[in-house]
Amino acid sequence: MLLAAVILIVGVALIFDFINGFHDAANSIATVVSTRVLSPNLAVAWAAFFNFVAAFGGGVHVANTMGKGIINFELLRAAGPTAVLSVIFAALMGAIAWNLLTWWWGLPSSSSHALAGGMIGATLPVLGLKGLMGAGIAKIAAFIVLSPLIGTTLGMTLMLVSTWVVHKQTPRVVDVWFRRLQLVSSAIFSYSHGTNDAQKVMGIIAVVLFGTIWADRPFHIDWWMIISCHAAIALGTFFGGWRIIRTMGHSLTKLAPIGGFSAETGGGVTIIALAELGIPVSTTHTITGAIVGVGSTRGWRAVKWGVAGRIIWAWVFTIPASALMALLIYGMTQIVVRLVG
Repeated sequence: MLLAAVILIVGVALIFDFINGFHDAANSIATVVSTRVLSPNLAVAWAAFFNFVAAFGGGVHVANTMGKGIINFELLRAAGPTAVLSVIFAALMGAIAWNLLTWWWGLPSSSSHALAGGMIGATLPVLGLKGLMGAGIAKIAAFIVLSPLIGTTLGMTLMLVSTWVVHKQTPRVVDVWFRRLQLVSSAIFSYSHGTNDAQKVMGIIAVVLFGTIWADRPFHIDWWMIISCHAAIALGTFFGGWRIIRTMGHSLTKLAPIGGFSAETGGGVTIIALAELGIPVSTTHTITGAIVGVGSTRGWRAVKWGVAGRIIWAWVFTIPASALMALLIYGMTQIVVRLVG
């Protein structure tokens, strides 16, 4: 019975990973689609490939943070297998619910923060505040602000430098160069997306396994977790989330290939660097910041700040909203268990 429950929760975690890729496909391909460098079908295949390739060089720093840096893993494990499974199930379902809602609304919210919020909300009724890791949560919360600011700064800087480098070239030559370079920048960002986002689910799967059937073993990330999570997110990316692509690639600002290259490279470099530090940042926040940075080099009015404002509100509400959903889902599951029992 316990083994069946563990397999079920691991399956739900991989479904979340798939939805993460589906929801965040826009982050990886919105700019390369909006600049017409690749068709939508080729773009999602390109992004999915590099999502998976990240399995072989992305490391597991973020996975360890998600597994042991948000909730007190040892305290949760001590509460028993039922507590572990209940908390993780509610956390995943809360995050999935918020992701699907924001996908339907066409808002690029953060799957990383949805999962973090879900874990917080599901842990509180079981362990209380002592079950939360304040330092880890504070670090994630800080980068809600810092990652888009870093992305904005790098996107703006790369745009200005790129423009200066090619200022003597004809627009046609510039367009040809940066259409080719945007294939590279899109690959960089897709790789960074896989590196950061697939690792979140590795951490969750590790909590489930080492908190239940492998409770006598030390917490670590196995190779099969890495491969399966990258495969799930790549598959989700391949199917794509077109509602959000319209918001990211068209509604926020108008991009040329040189701008797409600058935004993707700035966002990708930011995410890869922070993943090496074990910080589970939002790829959504980072690429949005980079796009805004690129757009702002053409003047304040080049960015549609009304759209940007809607996106920021989605960022603000993601952790508390997904935490509330996870809390409600945990409560409902406990009622069902008692009725069935």
